[in-house]
Amino acid sequence: MASNSSKSPMLPVSEPARGDEGEKERLLKGDEKLFRGSAMTRRGANAAISYMACAVLLVMFNKAALSSYNFPCANVITLLQMISSCSFLYFLRRWKIINFTMGDSLMTSDSSSTFVPLKTLMHTLPLAVAYLLYMVVSVESVRGVNVPMYTTLRRTTVAFTMIMEYFLAGQKYTPPVVGSVGLIILGAFVAGARDLSFDFFGYAVVFLANITTAIYLATIARIGKSSGLNSFGLMWCNGVICGPLLLLWTFLRGDLETTINFPYLLSPGFLVVLCFSCILAFFLNYSIFLNTTLNSAVTQTICGNLKVCFPTTLHIAIATNFGLHTYCL
Repeated sequence: MASNSSKSPMLPVSEPARGDEGEKERLLKGDEKLFRGSAMTRRGANAAISYMACAVLLVMFNKAALSSYNFPCANVITLLQMISSCSFLYFLRRWKIINFTMGDSLMTSDSSSTFVPLKTLMHTLPLAVAYLLYMVVSVESVRGVNVPMYTTLRRTTVAFTMIMEYFLAGQKYTPPVVGSVGLIILGAFVAGARDLSFDFFGYAVVFLANITTAIYLATIARIGKSSGLNSFGLMWCNGVICGPLLLLWTFLRGDLETTINFPYLLSPGFLVVLCFSCILAFFLNYSIFLNTTLNSAVTQTICGNLKVCFPTTLHIAIATNFGLHTYCL
C-alpha cells in the first residue's frame, strides 16, 4: 500500500497484507509449496465471491447482446471490453486512484504512457500469449460436442490447473484438496454420462481448451508474483499487448465491417447492454487476477464451477413458481 494512501482512495490490489503472510506461514508448517485449504483469508474470500457475482451478471448481458439483439460478432464485444478496461485503468492511474506495482507511491510521476517499464511489459508477454490461446480455443471448443458433454468435460479444468501449477510453480496440494477435486470431476461425469456421444476431435478441442485455461490461470499466479505488478498492472499489460492483436484479428475477419452495418448499432437498448457488458468485464477481469494471485489458480477454477449454481438455482426457482419445465446440466 502506498505511503500516502490515507489521502488518496485506492481499490484493493493483490499485494498481501502482513497479517495474511503471518497466517499463511503458520498454516504451511514446513512445506512452503503445500497448499492447505484453510489458508484463504477474508480478502481472498471477497475476491472469490466478487468473481462469481461478476461472471453471472456478465453472462446475462452478453447473452442479451448476442441473442436478444442477434449481434453476430462476439470478438467485437471482447475488443470493446478490452478497450474499455484499458481506458478505465489509464484514467484511474492518471488520477492517482490506483497504482500498477506493489508498494508504488501514487504520487510518482508517470513519464511513460505505458506506466510500466518495457522490460516489465515484456515479462508479462507469456500471460498475453496464454490469454489469446485461451480465448481462441475456448470459442472453438463449443462446436464439436453437445452442451451437456461440453459442460462435463470443462469441469475437468481444475485437474489440469493443478497439474500446470505443479509444473510451472511447484505448487502441491493436500490429499483432502485432491480428493475434493476428484469428487467434483466424478459428479460431472455422472451428470453427463447419459449424453455420452464420443467425438475424438471435439473431445480433443475441449481438453485443449482445458489445458489453455489451466496455463492461463497458472501464468497469472506465477507472473503476478514475479513481475512486481498488482492486479491492475497485470490487467494493463495484458490489454496493451492483446488489444492491438485482437483489433487486427477482427479486422481481418471482417467483424468490424459487420458491426458498422449492424441495424441495432445505435439502438439505446443495445448501447446500454454493451455499456454494462464492458463495465462488468472490467470488474470480472480484475476479480480473476485478484482471486488468482490472492488465492490460487485452482481456487479460481473451483469458483468457475461454483458460479454455475447461481443461475441454475434461479432457473429452478422461477420454473417452480411459474409451473415451467426446467432441465439442468
